[in-house]
Amino acid sequence: MSDESTERTPDGHHIVVDGRRWRATDPDIPDTLRQELVDELMAARRAVRTDGDTARPRVNDAKHALGERGYPRWEDPTDEELATRIIATTRALLSKRAGRSICPSDVARVVGGSDERWRSAMPTVRSTVAQMAADGVVVVTQKGEVVDIAQARGPVRISFAPAEGPSE
Repeated sequence: MSDESTERTPDGHHIVVDGRRWRATDPDIPDTLRQELVDELMAARRAVRTDGDTARPRVNDAKHALGERGYPRWEDPTDEELATRIIATTRALLSKRAGRSICPSDVARVVGGSDERWRSAMPTVRSTVAQMAADGVVVVTQKGEVVDIAQARGPVRISFAPAEGPSE
């Protein structure tokens, strides 16, 4: 999270605040999705004062989604590291959209970048979301009906499972 006036390291991977390095937000996240994730991060940080047990995981999810935690985004992630960021991004976007569903392509655009590279992330996003659905964290729907994302063809939507989700 930085603006144009924030000092950066020469490689651009970190910002420098009061002489301390902090990992910079992934610059490849499309602006609208980046702003949603920043908004979720700020809302979660504010909620830490009143409900830290619920808010701290939200902060962690938003930081992972933004690329500020987890594997260094400038390195190739392992399958497990990529799945961790996909899970965090899914939860962060669902928390921000409070009760609305998200499209798997939004998650792929966050983890894969704003150019066409996001398309190559779609199979991993779909398989990770399938595991989240199997674990009861999310439900996947198509035309309003719950579906198995591994079998579904065409556009699907992701929502928190009824028993899951953020409480504020």
